[in-house]
This record gives sequence, structure tokens and C-alpha cells, in this order.
Amino acid sequence: MELTMVEKTAEKVTKSEAEWKQKLTPEQYHVAREASTECAFTGAYWNTKDAGMYHCVCCGAPLFDSQTKFNSGTGWPSFNKPEGGGVVEHTDTAYGMVRTEVRCAKCDAHLGHVFEDGPPPTGLRYCMNSASLDFRPSEKK
Repeated sequence: MELTMVEKTAEKVTKSEAEWKQKLTPEQYHVAREASTECAFTGAYWNTKDAGMYHCVCCGAPLFDSQTKFNSGTGWPSFNKPEGGGVVEHTDTAYGMVRTEVRCAKCDAHLGHVFEDGPPPTGLRYCMNSASLDFRPSEKK
């Protein structure tokens, strides 16, 4: 896989497993560091409609603007595009399927998967786990 310029220059965050376990809740650790998935309709952000930015729960990197969020009906927060350079994609062949896994470009946290059944203009559905995200509302002026 060829790296983009953003991926080559992004400052990486690395911590020991003990440091991640200290920083994260058990659910956040299981999802973000062990590539698990939370149950549908149980995460904090699947139905959030507030304006703001979704950041990586592990390192704080900005990942998705709320303006790109849509109701996919799947029970997970879904977006049609990430913030520039915020995520990287990998082929995931777990569970007998071929999917595209989405990870944080800065700390390699597992975020979810991307599918080609999203709305225009991208046609993509970034199906993310709330446990991997930290929502920060826009400041009101």
C-alpha cells in the first residue's frame, strides 16, 4: 500500500498496552486497541445530532466533522467522509469476510469499517464505534 504525504508526515502516538489500559475504559480498550465492535444501538454517539468534531478517544486526533454524519439505520455513528489525513484504511479478512478496516492515522486505534453504500457525494459509509470516538461539541458564539 502506498502511503500518502499526510501519512508519511503524521506524528505517531505510541504507548505501551499498560499505558493504553490506564487511559481508556475497558470497553474503549477492547474496541480501539483490540479491534472489537460495540453492539449496535448501544454506543454514546449512534444517534447524536449535535454540531462538533469527533476525535480519536486514544490520541485526540480529529477524525470526523458532524456535518458528514448521517443516519444509516445501522446503530453505529456513520459518516460519509473523514477529516483529511485523519484515518488510514486496511484490508480486514477476519470472520471469513473481506472488509475495509478504518484506523486512526496517528495512533492506529481501531475505529470501525468503511462500506460503499453511503449517501452522495462520496457514496461511502464510515461505520464507526462510539467507544473509539470522543465527541467535542462546537463552541457556541
